[in-house]
Amino acid sequence: MRSDVTIIGGGPAGLATALSLESLGLSVTVLERAPQAALAEPAFDGREIALTHHSVSLLRDAGAWARIPSVGISPLREARVETGRHNHPLTFDTNGQGVEALGYLVSNHLIRRALYEEAVSRPGIVLRAGVATRRVRDDGDGVTVLAEGGDVMSRLAIAADGRFSEIRRLQGIGAIVHDFHRSMLVCRMAHESPHHHVATQWFDDGQTIALLPVNGGASSLVLTLPPDRIEVLRTMERERFNEEIMARVGNRLGAMRLVSSRHVYPLRAVYAHRFTARRFALIGDAAVGMHPITAHGFNLGLKGQGILAQEIAAGMARDGDPGSAAVLRRFSMRHRLTTAPLFAATNGIATLYTRDESPFRYLRRAGLRAADSLAPFKAAVTNMLIDRGKTA
Repeated sequence: MRSDVTIIGGGPAGLATALSLESLGLSVTVLERAPQAALAEPAFDGREIALTHHSVSLLRDAGAWARIPSVGISPLREARVETGRHNHPLTFDTNGQGVEALGYLVSNHLIRRALYEEAVSRPGIVLRAGVATRRVRDDGDGVTVLAEGGDVMSRLAIAADGRFSEIRRLQGIGAIVHDFHRSMLVCRMAHESPHHHVATQWFDDGQTIALLPVNGGASSLVLTLPPDRIEVLRTMERERFNEEIMARVGNRLGAMRLVSSRHVYPLRAVYAHRFTARRFALIGDAAVGMHPITAHGFNLGLKGQGILAQEIAAGMARDGDPGSAAVLRRFSMRHRLTTAPLFAATNGIATLYTRDESPFRYLRRAGLRAADSLAPFKAAVTNMLIDRGKTA
């Protein structure tokens, strides 16, 4: 089988990339290990994605945004950062920004389904589900992706198979892995008090909590603790779990009750040593897997595939080759400039705000008070959260 580009991984980053490249007139084959049914109707996985305005624009241009039901799109009108039980919160809002929301919260499974539905409607995309990829072979002027059910020859292979990418390893590309020795539990909690579409990130002693507002009088709970304590909560009886969560959030939203399944994810950040090899590129979490504390992960994945698509378009205009060395070199340089500072800053923030020793508690409380009084700093962070910019 032949195609211009082969993408390994049919998650959101892989499908978004396929849509961008198909729009350039390229034929794209997507290989995904999961079965077709799991792609067509992805299950709720607890994750709510905070989309920037730029990400919404990219999804709209890809044709996926219109496929997300409006009831599943929750505007984020204010964000609060707190530390300790009694503190001065750092707040970010849309005042003076000319937009209705800082961003929009959408469940991960709704994004996945929308991208899948759009991808299967495109004549230039072939999606092969239930297929395991064995390796990528360099053929000089092209590559062959060796996969179950038939190999695929193309001019460029892209790995979008997650932060613990097996294809990345097989290509000889290592990665920085930062293990925070924590796990996060995510689920939806209904509550009696309104959230007013305000997101709260709360760094309390011994725990980190995020409450993300979703439509329907509920919030997505993101609770970070050591893995053994998270496992206890994951399996805890529902009524007791409700009481435990209300105590942990200080009863700030009144009575709360679990209204979804509970999901647990280990907290490890990943940054690939290289983003490219000969006729090969990494995208999404396979390139950069962020700590979720600053909500940049998915947005950076979309931005990265946008950069790659731009460079491929430029390469096609130059010599008709989507996988040339010049294309991959420029993509790697631009994506590293975009991601490296954020990766380092995010890991630093995560370390500062999750350590409970006295110096760290003092620093974060003093830092929040100082930051909230600095209008230029708050404006800069607000603009970063909104992100109306282009990748060009």
